[in-house]
Amino acid sequence: MTDKPKAMPTDVQIVRRENCFKGFYRLDRLHLRHELFAGGMGREISRELFVRHDAVCVLPYDPQRDEVVLIEQFRVGAMGKVDNPWLVELVAGLIDKDEQPEEVAHREAQEEAGLTFSALWPMTKYFPSPGGSDEFVHLYLGRCHSDGAGGLHGLEEEGEDIRVKAWAFEDALQAVRDGRIANAASIIALQWLALNRDEVRGLWS
Repeated sequence: MTDKPKAMPTDVQIVRRENCFKGFYRLDRLHLRHELFAGGMGREISRELFVRHDAVCVLPYDPQRDEVVLIEQFRVGAMGKVDNPWLVELVAGLIDKDEQPEEVAHREAQEEAGLTFSALWPMTKYFPSPGGSDEFVHLYLGRCHSDGAGGLHGLEEEGEDIRVKAWAFEDALQAVRDGRIANAASIIALQWLALNRDEVRGLWS
C-alpha cells in the first residue's frame, strides 16, 4: 500500500531580504524557508536572486512567403562560451512600468527590425532561469511582411547594433538543429511554429 500523495507545497516564508547590488539590474539575497513535499517547513536557506524586468520576445513571421525575420547582435553573456558572441535571436525587449507586453512587441519590432506587425499570436510564457532570476518571458508570433526586411537597426543611445535578415522557415529550423541558433527564446519559438505552422498559415494567409 502506497502513501497518499501530498498536496503541492505552497508556503514560503521570507525571513530576510537584502540588496547586494543595484544598477540597471538588481541582485538581492533572500533568506527563506519553504514548505516541504513531505510536509512541514524546511530549514532556513539563502539564495541570490537576479532581479530584472520581465521580457517580451517576438518571432516575426510572413505566412505568405513562409519566412521568419531574425536579428543578430553582440551578447556579452556568450563571450568565452561559443566561438562567436554575435547571436541569432528574436526581436525582444524589456517591459517598462505601465506597459503591456503587446505594446513592447510592437515597439521593439520597429526599433530593432523596422517591422510592423498586423497581428500577434501568443505562444507561451516561461521562466528562462528560475533557479536564480525572477525574469518572466512573454513569447509571441508576429505577422509581418518579410519582403524588404533587412539592414542595420537599433537605438544608438542604447548601444544597439542590430543586423536584420529574413530566413526561409526551414533554414531557420535547420539552424536550430545545427546549433547555430543557441538561445532559449528562439529555439522555443521556432519549435512552436514547426508544430503549429499549418494552423497559423491557414488563419493568417
